Order: sequence, then C-alpha cells, then structure tokens
Amino acid sequence: MAGASVASELSGQARVLLLEREQQPGYHSTGRSAAAFIPSYGSDNPTLRLLSNHSLDFMLNPPGELGCGELLRRRGLLTLCTPDHAPQLEREYARQLGSFPSLLPADHDFIRAQVPLVTDEYARGGWFEPDVYDIDVNALHEGYLRDLRRQGGQIVNEVEIQNISREKDMWRIDASDASYSAPVLVNAAGAWADEVAALAGIQTIGLAPLRRTAVLLDPPAGCDVSAWPLVIASDGSFYFKPDAGLILVSPADEHPSAPCDAQPEELDIAYAVHFAQQALQLQVRQVKHSWAGLRNFTPDRTPVIGFAADAEGFFWLAGQGGHGIQTAPAAARLAAGLLLGSGIPNDLQQAGFNHAWVSPQRFSRSGNTQTNVQTTVS
Repeated sequence: MAGASVASELSGQARVLLLEREQQPGYHSTGRSAAAFIPSYGSDNPTLRLLSNHSLDFMLNPPGELGCGELLRRRGLLTLCTPDHAPQLEREYARQLGSFPSLLPADHDFIRAQVPLVTDEYARGGWFEPDVYDIDVNALHEGYLRDLRRQGGQIVNEVEIQNISREKDMWRIDASDASYSAPVLVNAAGAWADEVAALAGIQTIGLAPLRRTAVLLDPPAGCDVSAWPLVIASDGSFYFKPDAGLILVSPADEHPSAPCDAQPEELDIAYAVHFAQQALQLQVRQVKHSWAGLRNFTPDRTPVIGFAADAEGFFWLAGQGGHGIQTAPAAARLAAGLLLGSGIPNDLQQAGFNHAWVSPQRFSRSGNTQTNVQTTVS
C-alpha cells in the first residue's frame, strides 16, 4: 500500500517506476491487513492520530479517478473489559471519551445485543466506538495502481534486488535480469526496508518486523455474525470480527521476525482459539484457515517519512506499524509533498503536523541534519 499510494500521488507530476519483489503487488502486509479504520487506534501518538484523521475524508469520498467505489462500511468497535481490567474500566472510558466524544458506555445488555455469544465473564462492561469502519483494502490498493498506470507510471513485478549504488546523480538498482536508474529512490519496502537501505549503503533505522496471527472460525450453526462489530479486549490481548460469514480472531501477537513470507505458528493459532472460546460461547472443532503477516515498527513506533540524512535522493516511507492502510492517503500526500519540494500539505500543516516526528534524521547516529532536496523522480 505504501509504494502504490505514493506512486499514484507522484505520477501526475513525475515519471514513476514501481518495483515489486513478488509476482503481484500487495502479497505481504497489505494483503493480510485486519482491514479496519479505527480513529482511536494509536491516537495517543500525534503522528498516527493526524495521519488517520486526514485520511478519513479520502476514504469516505475516494477520488473518482481511482475508480474504486465505496471503500468504507461502518462496523463499529466494541471494547470488552477483561476480568482483570474491571477496576480501571471507568477511568479508561473517561480518558477515551475526552478524545472521542461519540463513545458510548456498554453495559451487559448493550454488549449482549451487539454480540449475543459473549460470555458472562466478558459482558460486564466496556464501551462502543461507532465511527469505525471496514476498509475494502483490495479496492483501495487496486485504485492506486490503476491511477498510477493511468498517469503513465509503470509497474515491474518479480524484481529481486541484488545491488544498489549511487552513480553521479543517479541511483542504480541491479536486479537479476535488468537494471534501473533514477535520481530519487523511494524505499517503501515494508519489512525489507532496512535491507534495501543496507544495500544502498544507507544507515538503517532499526526496523523491527513483528509477526501477527489470525484465524477463521465457524460460528455456531444458524448464527449470523455479519452485523457484529469489531470486538477488542480492553488489555489488547485479542480481537475478533465478522469475516464473510466466519469469525476472524487474532491473539494480537507481536513476535520478532526476519523479513519473510510470514507463516502462523501452532502456539499462536492455539492462543487465538483459546481467546475465542474464553470470550464467546463457542466450541471450536476446527480452524478453517490461518495466516500471519508482518507489522513493521521503528524504534519509537512512529512511521519514518523523509529523505535520508546520509545520501542525496534516498527517501524513506516505512515503519507504519499496523497503521499503513488507514493512514495511506495522508502519508502518501505527505511523502509526495516532501519528494516534489512542495512541503507538508496544507491540511496537515494547519493541524500542527511536525515533520520532525517522522523524519529519518531522528535515528541518525551522527546527529547531522540535512535539508530535504527538491528533485524529480524518473
């Protein structure tokens, strides 16, 4: 999503070539997203809060040129108080209400009306966030790729990078069967972003890919779960939501991983089943499907967007940490503004967005600074 969105934003004003390592774009984290737009998710972080807020209108009213139709469908988010969090329930609800006044308190009857299968242990209380949506991730991603092509941009799949070098004023990328060059290289390689930087001789940022697991379970016979909200435990230990007539459950795990085609491990699948049976009146006889994806975090769990301090024309767009889909529209506009020299978009500026929050220079070991270079992309 990161590469497709910024490529689309740039392609109206620059020549853009998007290089993809897999047979088709979106194979890794983008294709394994929880597909939810949650305004309160990560809202304590001003970067994530503003990038999410300034992506919502785009999601609700996608530009016609993307041709992606409706992207959001209201789902709602129900936070269930876990047994050991009951003493903090009122205080945490009041804290959240200060930032999100549309929150509603959820008592036993409200919870049971929303999710009839919730066990008594998890139906004691919580709160409901109505302005939470399902995202049609595939439609958004395909819309960006379609717009890139419409504006003359190109996509090359199955590019396995072997070497990156700087020659005069150009970056040269050598792959197994071809070489590519451009004055500006945008590193939107997800879990592989540090590896791309290392190949280019750029200081890495300490990116940490963390594996997360999800499973699909059958609901009880005759139980229609399609209207259920997204449900999360107040301690963040698990979440579940409807998915095409089944129940998607994740133990919200974060296991360090090398960049790879992530696969679920049996223990994490077992945890997902355990939480489902603990919170729902559900007897799991089989797991219909399971998968894992990598969520990629910088050391301060804030995205990195900007030119590297130690080489001209190398631009970072990485470390979205599970927010890459819901922040993509604003993050792509921000990245395009910095790349093309127009700076931070007006709406983000007026909201008080500070580029230092996402600048790669905050990870510089030398402490040196560099002025962003106005340049073009080819």
